[in-house]
Amino acid sequence: MPITEFLEKNARLHPDEVCLVEINPDKQPDKGVTWREYNLIESSADACYRRDMTWLDFDRRANRFANLLLSRGVKRGDKVAILLMNCLEWLPAYFGILKAGAIVVPMNYRYASDEIKYCVDLSDTRILVFGPEFISRVDAILPELGCITDFFYVGNEEDTPDYASNFSRMIHYCSSTCPPVELCDEDDAAIYFSSGTTGFPKAILHRHKALMTAARTEHAHHGQKHDDVFLCIPPLYHTGAKMHWFGSLVSCSKAVLLRGVSPEWILQSISEERATIVWLLVPWAQDILDAVDRGEISLSEYRLSQLRLMHIGAQPVPPSLVKRWQEKFPGQDYDTNYGLSESIGPGCVHLGVENIHKVGAIGVPGFGWECRILDEHRNPVAQGDVGELAVKGDGVMKCYYKNPEATAEILTDDGWLLTGDMARMDEDGFIYLVDRKKDVIITGGENLYPVQIEDFLRAYEKISDVAVIGLPHDRLGEIAAAIIQVKEGMACTEAEIMEFCAELPRYKRPRKIIFADVPRNPTGKIEKPKLRERYGAERLVESATTN
Repeated sequence: MPITEFLEKNARLHPDEVCLVEINPDKQPDKGVTWREYNLIESSADACYRRDMTWLDFDRRANRFANLLLSRGVKRGDKVAILLMNCLEWLPAYFGILKAGAIVVPMNYRYASDEIKYCVDLSDTRILVFGPEFISRVDAILPELGCITDFFYVGNEEDTPDYASNFSRMIHYCSSTCPPVELCDEDDAAIYFSSGTTGFPKAILHRHKALMTAARTEHAHHGQKHDDVFLCIPPLYHTGAKMHWFGSLVSCSKAVLLRGVSPEWILQSISEERATIVWLLVPWAQDILDAVDRGEISLSEYRLSQLRLMHIGAQPVPPSLVKRWQEKFPGQDYDTNYGLSESIGPGCVHLGVENIHKVGAIGVPGFGWECRILDEHRNPVAQGDVGELAVKGDGVMKCYYKNPEATAEILTDDGWLLTGDMARMDEDGFIYLVDRKKDVIITGGENLYPVQIEDFLRAYEKISDVAVIGLPHDRLGEIAAAIIQVKEGMACTEAEIMEFCAELPRYKRPRKIIFADVPRNPTGKIEKPKLRERYGAERLVESATTN
C-alpha cells in the first residue's frame, strides 16, 4: 500500500477539517488566511502570520501537481527535487511527486549553490521546485543546470524568475483528479541526502515500503489520535520531521508547521494551536529551559495543559536535560527515538513513554525492527560489551544511489544496516548509544567515547552546550578536548570545569578546554569535523607540549 492512500482516505472522510497550519511568527497575527482564500487572492505566503489547509485541499493540490508533472512528460522513476523552507506547499508537492510515480528528492535548505549543483547531478534531478529564499543560489549555477527541464517557483507570481513557472498558477489549470498511476511497495519513492558532516552528502534511495514502515512505526510508538495536534518545527526535507508527521497522516490529525525556533514562538504556538505533541531537538529544549530559569519566560502565561508528549531524537539526549524538563513540565510523557536517514529516519530504536526509568538508553528495537550489536567481524558481541549497532527492517534503504562501494560498506547481504554508532545492550535488552564509530578517541591505548563525557559535562549548571573531540597528541596519540558553550549571562573558567571533572576517571577527563560556540547542523547534530578543522593549527602547537 503506498502512503498516498492515507491522504486520499483522509480527504474522503474528513474533507473540510484543517490538516496543516503554517505559522510565521515574525508576521502580524491579524494576517491569517485559509488556503481556499489564498487561491482567490494574490497574497504572498510570507505576508501571512497563519495559513491553513484542509485535507481535501491537500489532496487536490497534490493531484494537480502530479497531473502537471505528467503533462510535462515526467515518467515513472524521474527525479523531482524540492528546495523549500517549511511551508504549506511543501507536503502537497511531495505527495504530488509520489502520485506521478516520480522519485521525490528533498534538499537541505542550507545548501550553498555548489551543494545544490552537486545534489542535482548526483540524483539525476530533472525538475526543481524552489522558493524565494533560493533564487540567488539557483541563479548562480543556472548555466550548469542543463539537466533540469522545468523549474517551478513557489512564491508571488510577479517575483517568478524568467526561467521558471509559477507553481500555484500552473497547478491551478490542472485536474484535481488523482492520476491513474499505480504504485507498489517495491517502487523507488525518494532520495534523501545524508547530513554531510564529513563532506558532500550521499544520496539515499528509499522504496515506497520504507515510507509506509515509517508511518506505521511512528503511529505504533506514539498512538496519535484524531484529536491530536502535532507541532512540527524541524525542516521537512529531513526524514526526522516528515516521518514523525506521518503519525498525523495515519491518524488524520492536524499538524502545525512553525517557521521559527525561539522558546517564545514554540510555547506560543503550542498554546494558540492547542498542540498535544511536540518533537524537539536538544538545543531547542535546552533553550526553553534556560529561558524559564532566567525568568524570561513564565510558563503560566501559556496554555500547556493539553501537551501530552514531548519527544526528542536526532542526537544523544543528556539524562540531565530530561530531568530538568520533567521538573518544569510534570506529568507530561517523554520519549526518545533513534534513527538515521538510511533507516528512513526515527523509530528503528525507541525508548517508549512507559520506560522513563531507562532514560539514558535510546531504547529497544522499534515497531517492526530488529537490532544487533556487532564486533569488527560482524559477529554479535556479549551482552554489555560495546560494538556497532546494526538494524534490520523494511525501512532500510535500497542503496546509496550510484555508489555501490559505499552501499556494500554498510549493507550486509542479509539486509542488516550498519549504523556506524557504537552501542551496548543492558540485561533488560535496552540499547545505550556510546558514540559514533568515527568519533571514538583513543588516548594512551584507552577508548574514550565523547558522548559519555559530553553527558557528564552538560550536568554543570553553567554549560549550555558541549562537544568533545579528539586532537592529535605526540605521546598519547589523541587527547580529549572539550568545546564548551557557556550559558548566556554567565562566566566560567577552565579551573571550574576541571574541578567539576574531578569526579571522572583521570583518563576520561578533557585535557584541553576551549570556550566557544558549538556548531550544529539543521538536524541538531554537532559538526565535529568543523571543530577539528577550526582548532587544527592550535592543537599542533599544544600537542608538542602537553604531557
